[in-house]
Order: sequence, then C-alpha cells, then structure tokens
Amino acid sequence: MDDQQIMKQALELARSAAGQTSPNPLVGSVIIKDGRIIGMGAHLKAGQAHAEIHALNMADTEARGADLYVTLEPCSHHGRTGPCADAIIKAGIRRVVVAVLDPNPLVSGQGIQKLENAGVIVETGVCEQEAAELNRMFFTFIRKNRPFVTLKHAITLDGKIAVYGGRSEKITGPEVQRDVHKLRLLHDAILVGAQTIALDNPRLTNRFAGSPKQPIRVILDRHLRIPIESHVIQVPDAPTWIIVGSQADIDSRGTFPDHVRILQLDTPDVEIAAALELLAEQKVLSVLVEGGQKINTAFLKSGQVDEVATYIAPIILGGEGTVSVFGDLQTSSASNGIRLETQKVERLGTDLKIISTLKE
Repeated sequence: MDDQQIMKQALELARSAAGQTSPNPLVGSVIIKDGRIIGMGAHLKAGQAHAEIHALNMADTEARGADLYVTLEPCSHHGRTGPCADAIIKAGIRRVVVAVLDPNPLVSGQGIQKLENAGVIVETGVCEQEAAELNRMFFTFIRKNRPFVTLKHAITLDGKIAVYGGRSEKITGPEVQRDVHKLRLLHDAILVGAQTIALDNPRLTNRFAGSPKQPIRVILDRHLRIPIESHVIQVPDAPTWIIVGSQADIDSRGTFPDHVRILQLDTPDVEIAAALELLAEQKVLSVLVEGGQKINTAFLKSGQVDEVATYIAPIILGGEGTVSVFGDLQTSSASNGIRLETQKVERLGTDLKIISTLKE
C-alpha cells in the first residue's frame, strides 16, 4: 500500500464519527509497520482520546519504528487531553504522514515542528484536499470565527417552497426525507425563523436511526412572539435557543421550560451576522438553515452562506399566490445574480439533490 491508499483508510475512519465530534474536528489515524496495519483509530467525541492515541494504544510496543498516518496535524498543546505530538515521540514513531495542517492557532505548524525537533520524519499534503473537505465546517469556524452555514431547501421545478397562505407541504419523497435527517446529523444546529414555527409547527429534530445527538433548534424571533404551544417549546426532545432583539419583552412571556434558552442581542433587529457571532461564542460550529423565504433571502444577501443544499421535486405549482424559495435579492439581470458552483448532483428516488457553493 502506498501513502495515499493508507491515508484514504485514515479518512474513512475519521468519516465514521461524522456528527459526533463537534466542536472538535474529524480525525482518523493508521499505523503501519513492515507493510502491516498495527494500529488504527478515530476521534469519537470531544474530551475523549484523539485518533492518534487510539492507534498508538492498539499498536502498543510495536509502534517503535513504525509510520503513523493522520488526517489532521497532531496537536502539541494541553487541552482536555494531552498533546498527541508528545505521545507520538514517546512511542518511538519513525515517520508521520499528515494529510492537512490544522488552522487552529493553538496547533498550526507547532505539532509538526515539535515532531521534527525530536527527529521524527514528517511529510504533509497526502490527500490534502479530501482531508480539508472532510473538516470544512471546523476550518470555516476557525478561519471565519462563525459557524459553517448550509442553506437547505426543497423546491418544485418552478422554485416554489409553499402553497397559498405560506403553508409548506412535503413535496419530496421518502428518500429525500431520510437524506435531510442525515444532513441534520452533520450540523450542530438547525435554524428557522419565527414565522416557520407559527405556520408549520415543525419538530426540527434529527430522526435518523442511531443518531448520537440532537441538533440545537435555533429560532430567530425579533420580538419573542413564538407560540408557547409550539412543538419546539413544549417538547424537550432537543435544546431550543431563541435569539431575540434588544427590544423583546422577555419578562412578559413568563417562564420557559428548562430546554429553552433566550439569547438577546444588543440591537433591535436580529441581524444574520450578529446571530452567527452569538452562536460562535456558544461553540456552535455548523448551522443548517431550514427557514422560509424571508430567512433564505436574508442569509443569501448577508453573504454568510457556505453551502447550498437544494432538493428538487418534479412538481409544478405555478400561481401568484405560491411562495418562491427566495424573495427580492435586488438583482436586475442574470449577470449580477448570485452565482453558485455546483459541487454534486445526486438522484434520490424521483427527486434531485444539488450541492453547491457560493462563488468567492
């Protein structure tokens, strides 16, 4: 096996823990000696052992003189666990192959420097693009100091998300419904506006079988007018955070259940950038936006969207009373419209899924 083949195994190990390591990144590690795999591991949960430690524990004394492959630069600082670089040196690893450097200022370059200073051979950049893509949410959080934002919507062929009166209905098939719950699993939070709660009373939970956690339900509600009888208030199957403006009369609403938090901004309006900054302070690394037209439009106009997940059903609603996925984006022609780059197209039953990113 060559370096790329082994690193791809490490990436698969990292991917196996998707949705359960936040606020930490996904990391996998494999140890090779004399052409044999003698150790492997993945980071499974924040506060628990890192991938390299699991692999070293499996390899035990055989680790001396072996090669260690890891999808992200080994840490060199004391956090909730000890420095992986120190453990690698102590185990007598001969060579370390790293897929991508860690952008975290506490780590960036320092782990590699510590290994090299101890005489360990270090090589970087093996499967770098794939490793960076795997941790795009973590990298965005570190580099932009805000959560990674995925804008998700299900639309008809003519771009509609709701029927007359703004009421939404399921327009996609069961394959899409399952895929959406997988998507929810990968995010720390699901975000909607107060109008979506009032019109649809959604559960906003991840109902994917075997899910290790529930995402936080984030509601943008400027005046705190959310119906008290709504599911997100009455049923504690996931945390509910309501972000309100500075003029919201919190005291007049009485006491909310324990699973509900009210987060108040310093400004009357609930601006997208301010809401994301507040979520970043709470260590929310990723947000799946599932709002209606108003929220979709606000996020797109804010420039704070990293990825767009569009599910398209082969249905045409037509009619002036139906609701389009986006409102006025103040674009006068196709040339100054918001351009996306298609990353992936997938068929799900009779529907299509398109993953795209905003052009820089």
